[in-house]
Amino acid sequence: MAALTRLSKPTFSSSMASLLRRSLSSSAMASEPNPNFQSHHSSFSRNTNLVRKDPKDRNVQWVFLGCPGVGKGTYASRLCKLLDVPHIATGDLVREELASAGPFAQQLSEIVNQGKLVSDEIIINLLSKRLEAGDAKGESGFILDGFPRTINQAEILEEVIDIDLVVNLKLREDVLMEKCLGRRICGQCGKNFNVASINVKGENGHPAIIMPPLLPPAHCMSKLVTRSDDVEEVVAERLKIYNEKSQPVENFYRSRGKLLEFDLPGGIPESWPKLLQVLNLDYEDKQCAA
Repeated sequence: MAALTRLSKPTFSSSMASLLRRSLSSSAMASEPNPNFQSHHSSFSRNTNLVRKDPKDRNVQWVFLGCPGVGKGTYASRLCKLLDVPHIATGDLVREELASAGPFAQQLSEIVNQGKLVSDEIIINLLSKRLEAGDAKGESGFILDGFPRTINQAEILEEVIDIDLVVNLKLREDVLMEKCLGRRICGQCGKNFNVASINVKGENGHPAIIMPPLLPPAHCMSKLVTRSDDVEEVVAERLKIYNEKSQPVENFYRSRGKLLEFDLPGGIPESWPKLLQVLNLDYEDKQCAA
């Protein structure tokens, strides 16, 4: 088991997931403040009955923050394998909803193609369904990837479950743009790859960054597709919106002493060992996850 300090936190039962879903009205949008938000919080606090477990009886409950394309999914999924917890990515939940032609599919299609943030209401519903499914399977702990993105979401999440740690991955914006434009998905197996070969010289106090491409195996090469939102104008809009919305969320967790900011020094071979080091994971765990 990894060498991690774990505090006593509540578990996330299916009843709590249901409460989480009901805590937002249909008018609560991420892009607009909800004037009734405080009243939702008050009633939500009164009706929530958390069941707390000893730290040894559950696994980590972490959040990964960072701009689109920074690599949240890559590092979160590696850590999930190492710590044996589910990787819950809201981006994946959105894409699954789009593919399934579910109740939010049409609305999500318009939002995603314009590079806008998905409303709190939709994200909360999708996340609640995923947590309920995990609870039914006996999952313990999680790493949330891409949630919370707004201060409203962070406050609602805190009402139902404590978060042990929030890892905020950071990378230069010009490098982020290159990474996003180089992203590819195999149309057959669904795995993610990146064809961008990044070699940025250090200047103005910024270190040099080298990130080799993450190429697919030969049988996937001819099946690579580009996501519809990975075009320059949409990526630029997503980065702009994220930067506007992220500061309050970062401050929220910083004020609680839970924010760990990690500047990615390069690609996976360089960044992964350093991330494990700051997370205080021991050498055996590093070898297992390499």
